[in-house]
Order: sequence, then C-alpha cells, then structure tokens
Amino acid sequence: MNKETEITRCDLKLFGIAAAKGRWVFVAIGLLINVCLGSIYAFSIFRKPLESFWGITSVQSGYPFMVFLAVFAIAMPLAGNLIERWGPRMTATLGGFLAGAGWIAASFSVNIVTLTLLYGIIGGAGVGIVYGCPIAVVAKWFPRHSGLSIGLTVMGFGVSALLIAPLMKTMIHQPDIGIMHTFLYLGIIFTVIIMLLAQLLRFPPREWNSAEPETLAAAPAPSAFNLDRQAMLKTTNFYALWATYTIGCLAGLMAIGIASPVGTELAQLDTTTAAFAVSLFAVFNGLGRPLFGVLTDKLGPRYTAIISFAMILSASLLVFFFGQGNAVLYLFAFCVLWMCLGGWLALAPTATGIFFGKQYYAQNYGLVFTAYGAGAIIGTLLSGSIKDITGSYLHAFPIVAWLAVLGILIAAKGLNPAKTGQAH
Repeated sequence: MNKETEITRCDLKLFGIAAAKGRWVFVAIGLLINVCLGSIYAFSIFRKPLESFWGITSVQSGYPFMVFLAVFAIAMPLAGNLIERWGPRMTATLGGFLAGAGWIAASFSVNIVTLTLLYGIIGGAGVGIVYGCPIAVVAKWFPRHSGLSIGLTVMGFGVSALLIAPLMKTMIHQPDIGIMHTFLYLGIIFTVIIMLLAQLLRFPPREWNSAEPETLAAAPAPSAFNLDRQAMLKTTNFYALWATYTIGCLAGLMAIGIASPVGTELAQLDTTTAAFAVSLFAVFNGLGRPLFGVLTDKLGPRYTAIISFAMILSASLLVFFFGQGNAVLYLFAFCVLWMCLGGWLALAPTATGIFFGKQYYAQNYGLVFTAYGAGAIIGTLLSGSIKDITGSYLHAFPIVAWLAVLGILIAAKGLNPAKTGQAH
C-alpha cells in the first residue's frame, strides 16, 4: 500500500464516521431491506384462507410461493450483471419497485392462477433483483472474514416473518381488509421502504484496501482466486456448492411453506398458535444466518455444511417418527429446519467469496443462488404432492432425511477449498 492510498483510506468517511465503522451501516440497511423482502417466508399464513376462499388444493395454494421463489432465484444471475453495470443503488431501486408492484398487483387477483402470475412472477423478480444488492455491497466492504457481516445482512430476510406473520394474520381476518387488501397495503409499504433505503447503497472506492482492519487482519485473496463466472463453472467447488445449497434450501423452504398447516394438522395446534409458531421459527431462521456465517469463517464451508445436514437429518427423523400430535417436538424440529435454511443463506454467499473471490462476486453468487430456486420448486412440489396423495405432510420428512445424508457425502467430498480453480 503506498502512502497516498493509506491516507485516502484513513480519510474515507461513511455516513459522517470513519469508513471502518461506517461500513456497518450498510449491514443495517441491508437487514432492513431484507425484512421487507423476507415477507414471502410468512406466505403459509395465506394458504388455508386461500384454499377456503377459492376452493383449491394444498398443491395449488403453494403455487404462488413456489413460483415466487423460483423467479426470485432465476432473477439473481440477471441481477448480478445489472449490479456490475448499474451499481447497487439503481439496481435495488428497480427491484424495490417491482417487488412492491407484485404485492400490489396480487390484490387484484381473481383466482390462484392470476395470483401466481402477478405475485409470483412480478414480486419474485423484484426480490431477486434487490436481494443481491446489499449482499454484494457488504461483501465488498468486508472483503475478508465476511461471514458475520453477510449473515447479519440477510438476517432480516429470516426474521421478517416474526414481524409480518402476525400482521398478515390480523389483516386477513379483519372484515374491512381481508386477503386481497392485505396484499395491497403491504405492497405499498414495502415499495416505499425498499426504494428509499436503496438510495444509500454503494460500493467502496478503488482506494479501499482489501485487507480488514487489524482486528480482523488477513491477507487479501490471491488474484488467481478471483474467478469470473466462466472460470467458476469449471471448478468442482461450484457444482458441490450448488448441489448442497439445493438440498439445504429444499429442506428449509419445504418447512417454511408448510409450517402453518403442519402445525394445525400434525401437531394439532389452533390457528392462532400456529401463526405464533411461524414467528418463533422466524427468530431461529434469522439467528441461523449470523451463526452459520461465523461458523463458515471459523470452520470453512465443508464442515459447516456437514453440521447443517446433520441437524436437518435429525429434525426430519424426529418429526417422522415422533411428531404426530406432539406440539413440543413439532416446534423444536421446525425451529431447527428454519435455522438451517437461514444458515445456508449465509453459508453459501460466504463460501462463494471463499472459493471464487470477491472481484466478480455479484455475478458469481447470482448463479450459485439458482440452487435456492431449485430447492423451492422441488420442496414445494414434493410436500404438496405427498399431502394430496397421502392426506398428510408427514411422509415428506424421510425423503428430506435421505437427501440430508446425500448432502453430507457431497459436502465431505466436494466442498474443499484446496480444489478451488481446478477444472471440473
């Protein structure tokens, strides 16, 4: 570092304070944006009212959730290119407008098909465009040991249901609001908040040194490991990370999508307690993000992934063998499953930086994130089909348990940083 760059770094201010401290404001901004985006995790609150309102099946009531998450994941790679071209502020502004528009447009739905198209496609695309912006900003302001900062940023997505689920339930059951106006009012609120916060996002200047302050001292990532998207696709790490991310998201998103109905049907909770349970699960989903972010920093992606799959395996088997009519066990197992999903949403972006560097981070993580969409589609179709065939969600859990075993094997073999850069 030359003297001029050192002086520039010392003089750099963010929000009126030294950049080394001011950069944490981006974490707070990202957390608040993610609280709005993460309202999709409370969608199970809508499912039973929609089934009664339109006389639809369990599979059909899951379509908006499934399509939303799938489009969310598909939009992420496209958003990665936009972030590099437009910067995070303009990209997040566009995404915030679309995310809110999806909720607002959903309020005019006349059946589950139009709801799926309006909410799932428009809203999902908007969230997919916004979601990567604060993560990319934080990843570049915290180029080394970024697990904690990324975990805290995406924690908002996880804890969103803690705030939104009770609000949704109250609004849905208000005679002068109801299901459709709940979509409308929340959409207006989300649009305003996201678009305002988006104006504060920006990347560090080129003069910002790639090493952390001394409290987190570490050598910058070697330039050989700053792989672009094409180079990343030639590594074994990418395919192992994508496969394990898919399994982790499948288990967690399935648990999120069916949390409320499983609570009432399997654990025999009343609807009010089931809605409260969703808020409880959201706490664990949020806590899982910084927790697994720190674990990834300390243990690396491989061992952190194995821990996650061991937890998913245990929770799935407990529900299957002992969950019928057991409210306490239901609460425990779903807390674990939601926490593990939160963990993967910190583990995977942190692992992307570890394996492939930060220079092309937004584009690379956008592609890695398509695993989230694959997990959403498979998990939703799996749980809904089993419910419609067997009359219960219970038999989905042994399948998830077997997939967790597969995840352990892939993680043990493929999530090895030493192989970064090797051809697939």
